[in-house]
Amino acid sequence: MIDANKLACGGLIAAVLAFASPTPAQEIKLTFADQNSPTGWGPSHALQPWVKQVEEATKGRVKIEVYPSQTLIKGIDMWKGIRSGIADIGWCVQGYWPEQTPLSDVMSLPFLPISSAEKGSEALWKLYEKFPALQKEFSDIQPLVLYTSSPNLLVSKRPVKTLDEFKGLKFRVLGGPPTEMAKSLGAVPTLIPMPDVYQSLDKGVVDGAAAPWEAVQAFRLYEVAKNFTIAPFYVAYFSLCANKQKWQSLPKDVRDGIMSVSGLAGAKFWGKNFFDTAEQGVIERAKAGNYELIRYPVPADEVERWRKVAGEPIWNEWVKKMEGKGHKEAREVLDTAIALLKN
Repeated sequence: MIDANKLACGGLIAAVLAFASPTPAQEIKLTFADQNSPTGWGPSHALQPWVKQVEEATKGRVKIEVYPSQTLIKGIDMWKGIRSGIADIGWCVQGYWPEQTPLSDVMSLPFLPISSAEKGSEALWKLYEKFPALQKEFSDIQPLVLYTSSPNLLVSKRPVKTLDEFKGLKFRVLGGPPTEMAKSLGAVPTLIPMPDVYQSLDKGVVDGAAAPWEAVQAFRLYEVAKNFTIAPFYVAYFSLCANKQKWQSLPKDVRDGIMSVSGLAGAKFWGKNFFDTAEQGVIERAKAGNYELIRYPVPADEVERWRKVAGEPIWNEWVKKMEGKGHKEAREVLDTAIALLKN
C-alpha cells in the first residue's frame, strides 16, 4: 500500500521545488524585413553581426528572424510596412521618401565634410538626439539606428581630378541636391538606378557614376571603370526602424538591451561595417580578378573649390527652402551637422 503521509509529503516538496525554480523567460521573436541580399557586404558585415549582438545583449531572450531580398516588404514600401506592423523591424532607405524626413536630409547635402560613414552616422544620431523637430520626423516608428553611407566617390572611365574635367561629363547621380551638384560642377546629371550602372558605364551611356565603395563592391563596378575620384560628393542615409506598438509592448529590460547595441553605438557600428570596410572588399576582389584600380584622393584645396561652387550654394538654397516650409531651425541643423562632422 502507498503511504498517504509520504505521498502528501512528496507532493508538498514537489510543489515547493516548482515554486522555487524560476520560470524561464519566454523567448521573444521579432521579424526583420530587409531589401538586400543576405550575401551582400552590408548584411554580412553589419546586419548579421548586429542580430547576434541583440541576442547576446538580451541574454538570448530575443530572436530576430530576417526576411532578406524584399521577401516580406518591398524596399519602397518599408516605412509604411513597419508602421502597419507587417514586420517588427525594417531596413529603410530614407531617400525613398524625401518629404518624410526633410530636416534629416541635411546629411545628404553635397560636399559636407564627411570623412567616413562611421563619422557621418555618429553626427546623424546626435542630430536626432538634439533636435525635437528631427525626432518628430521619425514619430510614426521607433528608430533603433540611424546611419549614413560612406561618401559617394566618382567611378569613371577617364580620370577626373580637377573642376574643369567635369565639363560635359555624363554623371550618374541621385535626384535632388546631387543633381544640382552635378550641374554646378559642369557635368550632365543622369538618373539611372544603381543596378543599371554597370551596363551604362560599360556601354558609355554615362562617363561616370557616384557610388559608395559598398555599391562598387556589390555591383562589380571595378570591372567596367578603373578610375576612382575620392571626394565627399554626398552620402545617403538609412534607418533601422521598429513598429511602435510592438516596441512599446516589449519589457523595459529587453528594450534597454536592444538599445545598448543600437542608438549611437549602433549607428557607428552600422556605418563602419556596412560601408567603410567595403573599400577593402573592392581591393581584394579587383586583385583576385586582375582588375586595375586607380584611386585618386582629391587634395583638400581642390575639394574646397568644388565645395564653393557645388556645395555651399546648395546648402544655402536648402536652408531657404526648409525655412519657407516652416522649418525655422534649418540653419541651426545645418550648422550643427557641419560642426559635428568637423570634430
